[in-house]
Amino acid sequence: MKKFPGMKKYLPALIAGALSLTIGSVANACTGARLIADDGAVVYGRTLEWDSFDLKSRVSITPRGHQFTGTTPEGLNGKQWQGKYGYVSLDTLEKDIYVDGMNEKGLAVGLYYHPDFAKYMDYQPEQAAGTITATDLIPYLLSQFETVDEVKAAMEELQIVAVVQPELGIPVPAHWMVTEPSGKAIAIEILDGEVRIFENPLGIITNAPNFDWHMTNLRNYIQVSGNAHPAKKAEGLEFSALGGGSGMLGLPGDQTPVSRFVRLAAWTQTARDMESTEDATYELFRILDNYNVPLGSAEGTGTVARALEDGMRSATLWTSAWDLENKTLSYHTQYNRRVRTLNFDAIDFSDTVGGIKKIQMDIEKKQDVEDISNRL
Repeated sequence: MKKFPGMKKYLPALIAGALSLTIGSVANACTGARLIADDGAVVYGRTLEWDSFDLKSRVSITPRGHQFTGTTPEGLNGKQWQGKYGYVSLDTLEKDIYVDGMNEKGLAVGLYYHPDFAKYMDYQPEQAAGTITATDLIPYLLSQFETVDEVKAAMEELQIVAVVQPELGIPVPAHWMVTEPSGKAIAIEILDGEVRIFENPLGIITNAPNFDWHMTNLRNYIQVSGNAHPAKKAEGLEFSALGGGSGMLGLPGDQTPVSRFVRLAAWTQTARDMESTEDATYELFRILDNYNVPLGSAEGTGTVARALEDGMRSATLWTSAWDLENKTLSYHTQYNRRVRTLNFDAIDFSDTVGGIKKIQMDIEKKQDVEDISNRL
């Protein structure tokens, strides 16, 4: 290989520059899954990754009857609607920008980063009354619909256009997973200006590329199994696995969306039997904890200094679990891994006084630790 004078001197800067170009694909390594308990109850949840700065998410409670207006490149002159259902969601940037939520009927929707592939419709000013942007879709779906089939029908009538998010400097490139209490799930993508809806029987999602590509790629891993590989004999010798887990040999271990999708299919399809939503919630957290991304990992290190200044402890900001039958939100955060729960029975969704209500996810950004010394 030809060597260039001074390459050693400039190599660190070149590497840093290259890493900065990969931030978007790694810092937003969100992972979502649905589990179904033996009694038919459904739990959906996800991780939220962002290593550039703390998104300062809050629990948000939106009542029935709330008035909404969609955003277009011209401003708040898009589709207008009144909410039929109340819902709970998790916001970002201390604004009404939601990335995860469930309504009082048990319909759950998650927004996931879809860089380089999400291509929205061209904005037509004369169609403003039927237009929204990507960050409006969760409020629209959760406030209006009960089932996946209703969502499918509604998507045919929407114009979804790109609107620059000031904090990011770009439109939010998104795709979505929608899950109903029966367990039925779909993925929604906007590709080349057209809505594409994919059936999602496995109930999983990550990021780029397109959902159907991920499903096709699973055919490369049909050898993966929850059962250990049997011993093999060759030339009179017997070769057995060195330990447990040999059925998962070949499973990719990196944090790319492609590899996470494959692992998620493997872990969810080999999950233990779960008698109830309580079991399914516990198992969902266990599975999703495999996808925690630390600050300063091999990919996505370009903004760690800023993140540390912001007091962040992880690129995985929080992990949620929504019980679609019992209507609860459970979550833990980068600061405190104790699971906290909000029961929808405690919420009066008819209370419109004050509009949307907010609850801080962490009262104190500190791990809740139990001292067991007093048990001695």
